[in-house]
Amino acid sequence: MADQTLDTKGLNCPLPILKAKKALTGMEAGQTLEVLSTDPGSVKDFAAFSRTTGNEIVEQGEEGGVFRFILKKAA
Repeated sequence: MADQTLDTKGLNCPLPILKAKKALTGMEAGQTLEVLSTDPGSVKDFAAFSRTTGNEIVEQGEEGGVFRFILKKAA
């Protein structure tokens, strides 16, 4: 279970990333953020976000058109 959940369903790029970045800013290192998105582009976007910020994607999946990412805030 994630420490916080962010529902960005219905939003398109770049909003899911921007909202996730803002949410992670208020979190402590090691905490996890679950992001829900319906934007198919979010798969590539969150992969790039993880590479550039160091925030690890610890879990990723898709069910019923909803993409789910669990991000672990970097130190």
